[in-house]
Amino acid sequence: MQLVQRNYRTPGRGGGEIDLIVRDPQGTLVFVEVRLRNTRQFGGGAASVTWAKQKRLIFAARFYLKRLTHLPACRFDVVEVGPEQTLNWLQGAFEGG
Repeated sequence: MQLVQRNYRTPGRGGGEIDLIVRDPQGTLVFVEVRLRNTRQFGGGAASVTWAKQKRLIFAARFYLKRLTHLPACRFDVVEVGPEQTLNWLQGAFEGG
């Protein structure tokens, strides 16, 4: 994966933030939400990416894509950082609608 941007924020209020934007080896632009959880008591990091959070991420991704002249394939991933720094990378965690 090639890092494209970190902590991308849309301007103004009501927008969103994307933790990481990376490009995979096939050229797909990947919008990554990183969730840190010290316990899985409430479902872990992926469970915390609610419909409302997904909506904000999709908004921010669309805003980001407007600046590009060529629209690449895209997807939304979630990276869970769990207890003892374990990683779980969920590719295609949700659809961008």
